[in-house]
Amino acid sequence: MISVLILGCLLLLGLVVFIIRKKHIHLWLSHYLKRKLFKKKVPNNTTKHVLFCFVDHYEPQWGKDISLEQERFRVDQWHQLYPKVAGQFKDSDGCYPKHSFFYPEEEYREEHLNKIAHLCQQGFGEIEVHLHHDNDTHENLTNTLNSFTELLHEKHGAFVRHEETNKLQYAFIHGNWCLNNSRPDGRMCGVDDELIVLKNTGCFVDMTFPSAPSDTQPAFANEIYYATDTPGQPKSHDKGVSVKAGKPASGDLMLITGPLGLNWKRRKKGVFPQIENSDVRTSMPPTKDRIDLWVNSGISVAGKEEWIFIKVHTHGTQEVDMPTLLGQPFADMCQYLDDKYNDGKDYLLHYVSAREMYNIAKAAEANEQGNPHLYRDYVVAAPTYKYKEDNEQSD
Repeated sequence: MISVLILGCLLLLGLVVFIIRKKHIHLWLSHYLKRKLFKKKVPNNTTKHVLFCFVDHYEPQWGKDISLEQERFRVDQWHQLYPKVAGQFKDSDGCYPKHSFFYPEEEYREEHLNKIAHLCQQGFGEIEVHLHHDNDTHENLTNTLNSFTELLHEKHGAFVRHEETNKLQYAFIHGNWCLNNSRPDGRMCGVDDELIVLKNTGCFVDMTFPSAPSDTQPAFANEIYYATDTPGQPKSHDKGVSVKAGKPASGDLMLITGPLGLNWKRRKKGVFPQIENSDVRTSMPPTKDRIDLWVNSGISVAGKEEWIFIKVHTHGTQEVDMPTLLGQPFADMCQYLDDKYNDGKDYLLHYVSAREMYNIAKAAEANEQGNPHLYRDYVVAAPTYKYKEDNEQSD
């Protein structure tokens, strides 16, 4: 009897280890558990500020054999419907929910960006940089990022220049999760010193992660941290130095990661917890239990734990997900955030863009006090978007 019990325990342990390895949970589990055990608690009777940022790998050409008409339909859905659903809600500062459109360089069309810039003009979001590339080089990537940011700035008013370097300042998301050549097979990037290229071309923050269950997921989970490039070594952002209040910057590039963890309220086969990776889509709607998990992840600048950073992501141009992102599930999410996390006493809600979230992280790092709303433009100023009302469609 005892031997049967031992055998059963060993089989269960083996199954758990198999799932952990298959889902690449071992890459981040140690740091995740460490944060859960040792994360500093917010003192009682302290108002917590929930900073909510929705970033989008916005790809109008997603899929195979996509026609220009289908691209236009996808962008038009956002242009027409997002103001209707997001316009119903405002945060404690009077701001609408803001969508950060990380637009792929390789999919640029002026007419699409014109419509997105119109949304941004109305206070519904901001434009940032997304890129899919493979077998790339330091030199080519540098030229690509410089030319793309200049194009978005000239045509659509995206970004502002750094006063000293004159570089356009932007946030970045890497296509296929492969920042700094992080895939084990070396595909979908090719540039081991990508952190340096990003820094030198004006990037102020990366918002690629989490990427779990992908094997590109870094070890640092639920962190705001600085990563430093290691020459000749891919995935230099695997670990880093946590951003801390009152401490100077320490690294090449700041990474702001979204909530990552194990959702025990959603179990596969009634046993194994679902991986919470901040992805929002029709198959993974923004339900109340997920929102609570995002808040409870407690992502913050160390020493400023009452400012809670929530960054979730999506791929917004996929038709199957538009009813969720532009319909009732999105509205329900905003209503729940307002009901539970914007009572004016225990919580204040702030809808922020990627740029604003970075600015507020820098303000926390400088140990600034008061309402984080004061620091939306703390380091990087707000762009002035350009919209052509009589938009000429181009091929």
